[in-house]
Amino acid sequence: MQRKLHPLEGIVAVFALVFVLFITIGFAQAQEAKPHTAVYLRSSSALVLDADTGEIVIDKNADAVTPIASITKLMTAMVILDRNLDLDQRIVLSRQDIDTLKGTRSRLRPGNVLTRRELLLLALMSSENRAAAALGRTYPGGIEPFVAAMNAKAASLDMKDSRFVDASGLSPNNVSSARDLVKLVRAAHEYALIREFSTTDRATVKVSDRGRPLAFHNTNGLVCAHRWDVELSKTGYISEAGRCLVMRVKLASKDLIVVLLDSWGRQSRLGDANRIKKWVETNATAGRAS
Repeated sequence: MQRKLHPLEGIVAVFALVFVLFITIGFAQAQEAKPHTAVYLRSSSALVLDADTGEIVIDKNADAVTPIASITKLMTAMVILDRNLDLDQRIVLSRQDIDTLKGTRSRLRPGNVLTRRELLLLALMSSENRAAAALGRTYPGGIEPFVAAMNAKAASLDMKDSRFVDASGLSPNNVSSARDLVKLVRAAHEYALIREFSTTDRATVKVSDRGRPLAFHNTNGLVCAHRWDVELSKTGYISEAGRCLVMRVKLASKDLIVVLLDSWGRQSRLGDANRIKKWVETNATAGRAS
């Protein structure tokens, strides 16, 4: 004989059912509200954005403010190009261009002579710190007005989390957020020379009349990697910033801006980029199939 439920038991059962439904709906809504965390990334902060629609594809701590290392050089290039300085002007490297903060090495020596165009190429392609320092030093008025112009440019782009103090990014006081750097990449992509130089695979420059030409290569191996279509690129590293990478790429017929900051491990930023590529392409295929 079936036992009759006590009225209180019925009430408890109803509340239990409502509770389960509430939790289930809440979880579903949370998943819907945050659809951008499905791919595992080793970068502490990341943002992937559709450049055409503004849609956020992946978001991980995008508002965290952190040192950005040589991503700074994109701003350096924009400030130089905005001033319409003579790119064919020959510039002599100085001892002032040597990194005394981090002690980074360079094959460029004081006394070497390069054009401003070559310095831009090496700063963007090979992340050459002395090249970037020379660009800032020879800006009209010197490094102080140059840094002021960098911060003014950031303000004009509504980069509220960003601050610049040097041309190379060696100082950890060059800071920004992934959300701000999307704006930086979007603006930098408007400059044909930045697109060209930042995605050049390798180049040779002659730095003195007597010495042999020096060969330099891109610090981002993805610019010439199979099945990668990179339209703009910049890497960065100092200990305080970790491994950083920003790109504008074409994936699954979409133009995407990719920002990866503070990635641990020498190859982890490239690993993250490949994980993003696979995730985007897989989801695009699934979308077409459905």
